[in-house]
Amino acid sequence: MVKCFSFIAAIDWLFRRSFSRAGLRAGKTDLGDGTVMHCWAPKKPDPARPDLVLIHGVGSNAIWQWNDFLHLFVSRYNVYVPDLVFFGDSYTTRPDRSEEFQARCVAALMDVLGVSRMSVAGLSYGGFVAYSLGVQFPERVERLALLGSGVSMEEKDMAEGLFKVGSVEEAVDLLFPTSQEKVKDMMKLAFHKPPKAMPSCFVQDFIDEIFSENIKERTELVHALHKNRTLSNLPKITQPTLIIWGEYDQIFPIQLAHRLKRYHQPNYFQVLIHVTYSRPFGF
Repeated sequence: MVKCFSFIAAIDWLFRRSFSRAGLRAGKTDLGDGTVMHCWAPKKPDPARPDLVLIHGVGSNAIWQWNDFLHLFVSRYNVYVPDLVFFGDSYTTRPDRSEEFQARCVAALMDVLGVSRMSVAGLSYGGFVAYSLGVQFPERVERLALLGSGVSMEEKDMAEGLFKVGSVEEAVDLLFPTSQEKVKDMMKLAFHKPPKAMPSCFVQDFIDEIFSENIKERTELVHALHKNRTLSNLPKITQPTLIIWGEYDQIFPIQLAHRLKRYHQPNYFQVLIHVTYSRPFGF
C-alpha cells in the first residue's frame, strides 16, 4: 500500500519552519575531500554576538534534536546547527568513522562559514564530537557543554555491566530499530517516563523516515566509538566545561559524568547539573 501521509514528514516540515523563523537557513558545503556538510546557520550573523555550535546525537538529525532548545540561544548567539556526516544531508566518501573525523569536518565547515572561535554544545554522541573539537582545536573552542555524553566510557564497561546492554551489537539493535517492537524497547530506554501507547502507524512511519537511512554507516560510527576505548587514552581538555546529565539516564549512566569530572580535576570541570529528563532521539 502506498503511504499517502507521513506524520514524521509533517513534523520535519514544522521543525524546518521553526528554524527558519528563528533566523537560520539551511545550506550545504562541499569540503572538497568527498565530504559534504549540511548546516543551519544564521541568515545574518551579528558580529557583536559570540558563535555557538550545537551538535546532535545519533538518534536523528540536527533539527529533530535541537528544535525544542533553539529559542534559548538565538537571541544571544550566532547559532550554527550542523548535521554530522551520515545524518540529514551530510555525507562522505571517506572511510573514517571516528569522532575525531566528525570533529574535523565540523571545524572545516566552520572555517568556510567564517567562524574562527566558538562555544560548542554536544548532545550524547554529539558530545564525543564536541569533546574532540576541544582536543584538536583548543585555540578555536572557547567553552564546552556536554549533555548526557559518555565521553569517559571504556570498552570494558559493557562487559562489566555498567550499561543496560551487554554488547555493541545489542546497543545498535536498540539505537537503530527496524521493527515496531524494537522502537518500543528503544523508547523505554530513552525516556524516563515513556509514552504508554503509540499508534502503530506512527511507529512504522518513524522507522521508515528516521531509521532507514545510512544504517550501515551509522552502525560503523557506534562501533568506532566503542572499540579499544580507555579512560587513560582520553586526552584532557582545558576549556571551561559544563556537564549536564539526566538523573535517570539509562543510555549513558550518570556514573560517567562523575568519572569525567574526577578525571579532569582540578581543571575547569566545576559544574555538574542533575536534571530529570528524557532523551527523545538524543542518543
